[in-house]
Amino acid sequence: MRNNYKKIALWQTAFLGDAVLTLPLIKALALRFPDAEIHLIVRKGVEALFAGQPELAGVHGFDKRGAQKGMGAARTFGAELGRQGFDLFVSAHTSMRSAVVATSSGIKDRIGYDAPWYNRFVYSQTVQRRFDELEEVERLLALAEPLGISGPAPDVMLELPTEVLGEAREFFKELGEGPVVGVHPGSTWETKKWPERNFAEVIDKCVAEGFKVILFGGPDETGLCESVLAQVEQADAVVNLAGKLGLQQLAAYIRQLDVYLTNDSGPMHIAWIQKVPVVAMFGPTVRRFGFFPRGQQSTVLESPDKLKCRPCGLHGGKTCPEKHHKCMTDITVEMAWNEIEQKVGKGGENGND
Repeated sequence: MRNNYKKIALWQTAFLGDAVLTLPLIKALALRFPDAEIHLIVRKGVEALFAGQPELAGVHGFDKRGAQKGMGAARTFGAELGRQGFDLFVSAHTSMRSAVVATSSGIKDRIGYDAPWYNRFVYSQTVQRRFDELEEVERLLALAEPLGISGPAPDVMLELPTEVLGEAREFFKELGEGPVVGVHPGSTWETKKWPERNFAEVIDKCVAEGFKVILFGGPDETGLCESVLAQVEQADAVVNLAGKLGLQQLAAYIRQLDVYLTNDSGPMHIAWIQKVPVVAMFGPTVRRFGFFPRGQQSTVLESPDKLKCRPCGLHGGKTCPEKHHKCMTDITVEMAWNEIEQKVGKGGENGND
C-alpha cells in the first residue's frame, strides 16, 4: 500500500447504527492522511447525519433498496466512483453487492475483509474480521492496518450543524428544569423490542418522579409510539417526537438528554457516541457480537437467566423461535428504572452541547 492517498472512499451501506460505528475509523484515516479527501458512502437516507463531520469531504447515498437495487446498478455506481479520482477504496461491508462496486470501480488499492471467500479476489489487501474476538469498532479499525494504522480507537464526536444544536437547546430550555429521559421503544427487528407495556410503566415512574420524558421514533414507528403512549397513565406529560425529527435533529435532541432508554437500535449508537448515558435492552443478541453501546455511561440490561436459546441470530428476527421471548420479557421494569435513577442521580445534565 502507498504512504499517502489523496482521495479515499469508505463504503458502509448497512444500517444506520453500522454507519455511526465507522466514525472512529474515519477519524483514524483522517489522522493518518490529513491531506486526503475522505468520502463516506452510506445507505440512502442516512447521509444527512454525517453532513457536518469535519473529517469528511463528502457523504453520498446509495439507494440499494430502491433505484439502485440490483447488481447492474452496483456495477454502474462502482464505475462512476472509478471516474472520480479515488485512489483508495475501503469496504466495511461484506456483501456481494459491495464486492461488485469495489471491482467495478477499478480503483487500484482496495481493502476489505477476507471473507466471504470471493473477497480475496476482489480486494488488493484483505484483513481478518475476527468476529468472535473483537467489538465492531475494532473490527472496522482492522481495515486500516494495511495502511499502518494501529492502536486504540481514537476519540470522536458526531459533529452537527450549529443551528440544529441551537434549535435543540432552545427546545430543551422550554421544557423547564429537571432531568430529561429519552425513550425509544422501536427497533428494526421485532424480537429486539422490549414490551410496550414495560416502556409505559417506566415512563409513568419517570413522570411520577418529576422527570421530563420525550418519546422518540422514526417515521415508521409513530404507531408504535402512540400505542405505548396509550398505556401511559399521564400521557399528557410526555412529549412525543416520533416521526417529527430528521436525523440531524434526532442526534441533536438526543445529545441534550440525561438518559436514553432504548432497544438495540441505530439511535442507541447515536447516543453513546455523543457520550449520552444509555440504558439499552439486549435480548436476541449478545456482547460477543460486538455491537453493545460503548463507554462508561452505557448500561446493557439482559435476561438474568442464562437462556439456552440465546443468541438466536446475528440480528434477531420477526418472531421468537421458541415462542416465549424470555430474552426480552425477563428484563423487568425495575431493572430499567433502577438504572435510570442511578444515572440521573450521578449525572444531572450531561453537559453535551
